[in-house]
Amino acid sequence: MNFLVEGFFQAFRLLVSGNSETYAAIAVTLKVSGYSIGCSLLIGIPFGFCLGYFDFSGKKTIRMLVDTLMALPTVFIGLLVYAFLTHRGPLGNFGLLFTLPGIAIGQTILALPIVVALSATAVENMDPKLRCAIMSMGASRRQLFLSSLWECRHGILAGALAAYGRVMTEVGISMMVGGNIKWHTRTITTAIALETNKGKFGMGVALGLVLMIIALGVNVSVSFFRRRN
Repeated sequence: MNFLVEGFFQAFRLLVSGNSETYAAIAVTLKVSGYSIGCSLLIGIPFGFCLGYFDFSGKKTIRMLVDTLMALPTVFIGLLVYAFLTHRGPLGNFGLLFTLPGIAIGQTILALPIVVALSATAVENMDPKLRCAIMSMGASRRQLFLSSLWECRHGILAGALAAYGRVMTEVGISMMVGGNIKWHTRTITTAIALETNKGKFGMGVALGLVLMIIALGVNVSVSFFRRRN
């Protein structure tokens, strides 16, 4: 157990001293997760709104597919994205493999079903009388859309935070698509796996503590907005 205690002391020293390697992994993680969650929200919220708001043929099938995609393993997504981005793949000419945009593509695929499903659920739980009330005031389609989104904003935001937490803690996509390149594509999770395998428990514990703090903040935020919703 002594190595664990020593690891915590090393972690404290690394964080306080501003170790460049540690903070580089943190910066990469925040940057790539920001890219991916931004793209997933831009695509997922409108799609989730339509899925929850309108009734159409095949809606139940699409909803079941979206719910199934929420459980996709990150390693499987990483494998698919790697196959597309490698030089032998259809997108190989874009040079996205082992880059932050490449990781962001995989993480967007990971987060998108979560955003769509939870946004659709938030819209479905909206008061059905709201639409009639808004339309009776002569609102346009755009105003109807924005007003409905505002009404279920807490549920949508909770979904966004849940997706962000999922993206922050994944390792399979970052490892396979990013390549775990030091100073370039090494994220918190891949750095923890690498440094622990090398016996450097201090840096692994330091990054683990940062990840736990971020995950705790996301979970507290999700719980708060769920209560508000």
